[in-house]
Amino acid sequence: MAKKVVATLAKGDAVKLTKLIQVKKSAKTGAYTFRSRIVASEVIKEIVASKG
Repeated sequence: MAKKVVATLAKGDAVKLTKLIQVKKSAKTGAYTFRSRIVASEVIKEIVASKG
């Protein structure tokens, strides 16, 4: 389902981290579940492309 990047969490020379919230609809119940995690900004496109 839909996925979006919400906020950038790092400042300065540190690795830029981004909070990623993924929304998934259950095929069985039709309910939505949300998975939130903090990942490096460089891997956002890979994660969204692989749907994982």
